[in-house]
Amino acid sequence: MPRAATHVDVAIIGAGPAGLTAGYMLGKEGFSVKLIEKDPHQVGGISRTVEHEGFRFDIGGHRFFSKSREVVDLWNELLPDDFIERPRMSRIYYRGKFYSYPLRAFEALRNLGLWQSTLCMASFFRWKLFPHKEVRSFEQWVVNQFGSRLFGIFFKTYTEKVWGMPCDEMSADWAAQRIKGLSLGKAVWDGVRRSLGLNKRPNDGMETKTLLESFRYPRKGPGMMWDAARDRIIEQGNGLLMGHKLHQLSWDATGGFWRVAAIGEDGRLTMLTADHVISSAPMRELAARVHPVPASLPQAMDLGYRDFLTVALMIRSEDLFPDNWIYIHDDRVQVGRIQNFRSWSPEMVPDESLACVGLEYFCFEGDGLWSSSNEDLIALATKELAQLGLCDPADVVGGAVVRQEKAYPVYDDAYAANVAAVREELEGRYPTLHFVGRNGMHRYNNQDHAMMTAMLTARNIAAGTRRHDVWQVNEDAEYHEAGAEGDDAKDYAGVAAALRSERLVPTRIADKKAA
Repeated sequence: MPRAATHVDVAIIGAGPAGLTAGYMLGKEGFSVKLIEKDPHQVGGISRTVEHEGFRFDIGGHRFFSKSREVVDLWNELLPDDFIERPRMSRIYYRGKFYSYPLRAFEALRNLGLWQSTLCMASFFRWKLFPHKEVRSFEQWVVNQFGSRLFGIFFKTYTEKVWGMPCDEMSADWAAQRIKGLSLGKAVWDGVRRSLGLNKRPNDGMETKTLLESFRYPRKGPGMMWDAARDRIIEQGNGLLMGHKLHQLSWDATGGFWRVAAIGEDGRLTMLTADHVISSAPMRELAARVHPVPASLPQAMDLGYRDFLTVALMIRSEDLFPDNWIYIHDDRVQVGRIQNFRSWSPEMVPDESLACVGLEYFCFEGDGLWSSSNEDLIALATKELAQLGLCDPADVVGGAVVRQEKAYPVYDDAYAANVAAVREELEGRYPTLHFVGRNGMHRYNNQDHAMMTAMLTARNIAAGTRRHDVWQVNEDAEYHEAGAEGDDAKDYAGVAAALRSERLVPTRIADKKAA
C-alpha cells in the first residue's frame, strides 16, 4: 500500500519532556518530525505548568538539576534568559512540627518530646537486640534500623500514601537505597558529644552527601521549558498534532514504514506514515495499539500506574511555610505533600496578599478521590489544611483541581518481567520502534533522564543503528540532589552518561507469608 499523504521521518507519540526533546534534537539534524499529543492545549506532560486565573501550578514539583552537561546545555539553549536561582527546602510535617528531610534523627527525637523520644529509643534498642532475622520487606528493614515507633511516625504513612501498597508488602531493597547513610545510634551519640562540647563540626545530622542548597527553576514554571521546545520544533518546520490519541500503529513490511492513525476529540482519524516511531506513551497503551497484536499484550496489560491530583488553594495570608514543599506524615489526613508555589518562583503567584499552596493526593484513576467533584476536593483540601493547623478555612478564597493520570509506573513483583517481555518482542521485531521516557519505558525516571533517553534515541536514528542502549539511562535516587550541576562534563558525548546506576523503586515482595 502507498504511503499516506503526510509522511515524516519520525512520528513521536507524546509531547512530554522525552517526546519534545527527541523532536527538537531530530529537527536540528534535519529530520522531518510530527508529534502526537492527546492534550488539546498543553505540552509537557507531567512537567507542564497549569494556569488558573493568573496562578501557576507545577504538577509535582520539578527542580532543574542534572549531572549531565548535555541536559544542562539543552535547558540553557531553550531558556537562555528565564532561569532563576531558588533556595531548596523540603521538610516533614508531623503533629504541628517540622522535621528536616532527609530525616535528622537527633532533631527528630528532640522535637518529639521527652516521653515520645524515650519510647522511640526503647523501641530502637528492642529491635537492635532482637531484629527481624530474615529481612524481606520495607517495613522489616526500617524497623530493624530505627525501631517500630520511628517507623510508624516517619516512614509508614507517607510511603503507603504515595505507592498505594502496605509497607509490609514492599521490598526491602528500596528502603536500603532510599534511607542509606542515616544511623539513629550515630546521630544520638553525635548529639551527646555536641552537648559536651566534644564535637564542633557543622551539624548536618547525618553522614551522607550534602543536599543541594539551591536549584534553578524557570521563572513561570517548567511549562516555559516545554512551550519553548514546542515553539522551536515549529520553527524547524515540523509540527504537533494536538488533541489526538494514538489509535493504531502498524508496520508496512512491503513499504518498510509505519502507518500511524491518530483519533481526534471529534472522533475523526488522521493518518500519517513514518520511517521511525518514538513512543513516550504508557507502554500498556502503546502495546494495545500495535497491529498485528503483539504476543506480549497480556504482559503489557498487566502493567499498572499510580495517579495523582493537586488541589491548589488560594489563601488570604502570608506564605504558610517557606519550603518548596512539605511531606505530610499524618494518617488522619489523606494529603501526602503540600507545595508552596511562591517558594518555587514569586511569579507563580500574581497577588502578593495571597498564598497559594497545592495539596497533593496520590490515588488510582477511578477510585473515590479521583472521581470526586472539584468542589468536593477543594472542600476536602480546605478541611485537611485546617486539621493540620496550617490555615483558617475562612481565609481560603479560591481553589482549582489538576488531575494527572499515570504519574508513577507501579512496580509490583511482575513489572520487570512484563516490561522485558514487551521490550524484547517489540524492539526485536521492529528496529525502528523506540521507547523513551518514564511511562514509555515504565521506569521511574526524572525529567533529565527522560530527556537523555530521547537524546540518545535521536542519536541512534541519526546513526542508522542502535549505537546507544537507552535502557542504561537511569539514576541513583539521590544523585540529582547532590554534587555540582553538569558534573558529567568529561562525558559530554553522552555515550557512557553518568546516569547508569539503577534507581530502585518499591517492589511488592512475592510471598508476604514467607517474610
